[in-house]
Amino acid sequence: MSDKPVMPPMPMAIPDTERQMFTLAGTQGPLADLDGSPPPAPAWFLEALSSVPESAFVEVDGARIHYSRWGDRAKPGLLLVHGNAAHAHWWDYIAPYLARDYNVAAMDLSGMGDSDWRPSGYAMEVFAREEIAVCEDAGMFVGPEPPVIVAHSFGGFVTMLTGGLYGHRLAGIVIVDSPVNPPDRPGGPPNREAKPHNIYPTLSAALARFRLMPPQSCENLYILDWVARHSLKEVATGFTWKFDPKIWQRFSIGDTAERLRATRCRIAIFRGELSILMPPEIGEYMFNLLGRQAPVVEIPQARHHVMLDQPLALIAALRALLSDWEHSTPTRRI
Repeated sequence: MSDKPVMPPMPMAIPDTERQMFTLAGTQGPLADLDGSPPPAPAWFLEALSSVPESAFVEVDGARIHYSRWGDRAKPGLLLVHGNAAHAHWWDYIAPYLARDYNVAAMDLSGMGDSDWRPSGYAMEVFAREEIAVCEDAGMFVGPEPPVIVAHSFGGFVTMLTGGLYGHRLAGIVIVDSPVNPPDRPGGPPNREAKPHNIYPTLSAALARFRLMPPQSCENLYILDWVARHSLKEVATGFTWKFDPKIWQRFSIGDTAERLRATRCRIAIFRGELSILMPPEIGEYMFNLLGRQAPVVEIPQARHHVMLDQPLALIAALRALLSDWEHSTPTRRI
């Protein structure tokens, strides 16, 4: 394998249509200084990318939902879900290290990645149905052990609802840096003005505009480059973002605290140690909402985008948690 593989945002890419909402230094992103070729990557990352997944689609409420799948279908299921405006490729370098023990799938929620857009609009209940449909299509309900869903940021809010509506069909859910805020700290997606995405004349120009939301530094430019390239699609006049800019118009996440409490399966909370969205007090608040009977796991030196900052630590933490769940009895009342 070449040390520079050919490579075709939760959250997340911030295209020009959204930049006015945030205070960012300068006009160029962290990939702006690259010459257009991928930056050097370590052996573990290249090894993960050498494990090429199956690519599949399943139809949900009239939209084709894309997912990638690794591993043996006979093993217990593990679904990985991305954040806001992101896509399944955020898990490309995580999934292969979990596929030894699991039938792993990473999905694109509708309106994002390679899944269809929904012209009539988006709803949390539909996203939840998409998660279950991918689990079904990937064969995760065939064996005796039900699947686990691991979800980052916005995907975590979807998965809380999935755990409430379909938790009786799941072994558990893992919520990664998806903050459920107390009443004095409101959150949720803004009602953003929907404008068409800019079209950039070259791939390099588009990569230079890639941002993370919330803004943060990222030392692992090889990972940032990978997810940025997969956040873009080529059109007749250049490159533009894959996600539907109309997703967040009149969109409501709902009562996240109630949904967290209503989860009908095992649940674990992961948070980045340095996350500005989920500081320790928010982890403690969620711990209390769950009756102090679900683990809250801190990933050292990770910001909000845990899989970008500390991917190997995240893999190790997931392996440990899932192994424990396979050999222990839940204590939280469900």
